Amino acid sequence: MAVAMASTGSNFGLYCNLKAIEKQCISKAATLRCFFSLDPVHPSCILPKRSLSFSASTIIGKATPATAVEGGNNQETDTVPMPSVLIDQDSDPDATIVEVTFGDRLGALLDTMNALKNLGLNVVKANVYLDSSGKHNKFAITKSSTGRKIDEPELLEAIRLTIINNLIEYHPESSSQLAMGVAFGAMPPNQKIDVDIATHITIREDGPERSLLYVETADCPGLLVDLVKIITEINISVESGEFDTEGLLAKAKFHVNYKGKAIIKPLQQVLANSLRYFLRRPTTEESSF
Repeated sequence: MAVAMASTGSNFGLYCNLKAIEKQCISKAATLRCFFSLDPVHPSCILPKRSLSFSASTIIGKATPATAVEGGNNQETDTVPMPSVLIDQDSDPDATIVEVTFGDRLGALLDTMNALKNLGLNVVKANVYLDSSGKHNKFAITKSSTGRKIDEPELLEAIRLTIINNLIEYHPESSSQLAMGVAFGAMPPNQKIDVDIATHITIREDGPERSLLYVETADCPGLLVDLVKIITEINISVESGEFDTEGLLAKAKFHVNYKGKAIIKPLQQVLANSLRYFLRRPTTEESSF
């Protein structure tokens, strides 16, 4: 998923709304497992499977039965397909591309498009294509206020969680393949990913003016925002990127630079170490007590 990133400072309203949701989650479910907030210093609860009502700058989860038309063929088979949510900022200069795949089980996803509109977004184009991995539902979306692609990490993460929440709501069997299914799915995943084993970080040159950063790790809510936060905290700029939620894994690709130049080897090591420390930190801290 390609993700063009802007400063997070202008997104205070979205941040406050998400923090309010966090408090609501915690107050209603004391045993709720906490993973991530948009503030990487303080953990936050992941979004519940039940309906969440949001303003134009927050996340819409479930629609009314009248609009619940995206179920398609919801019959379970022996093999549950791998769900995938791709956010792509590279392929279209004017819009953010979102692609959702869940084998051949997805319908028209009209409810998901309505949820995106409630985030203050316009779905300017939608199409479906088939290949060996199943039916791909592809949307080109822009911000209603500007008519341009989304460049705030928080809003991109809100889009991702909205789609995943709808996927779990209308296809409960998908929860067995998604990280969010651990806490809120009807069928939690059978396997648990070891973060140390799952985490892979690679940095390579992408011309004289930028580098390519690849991150693969265990998925969790807020991950996209936190990755960008960690990168920018060491004064590395994120030009664009791609974020793919593939089952229990998250795969990110970011175009990055340091003061308009490709990242030199010593700084590459600092970046890789910072990301590894953060991604493995929950396990490290838990075992240190």
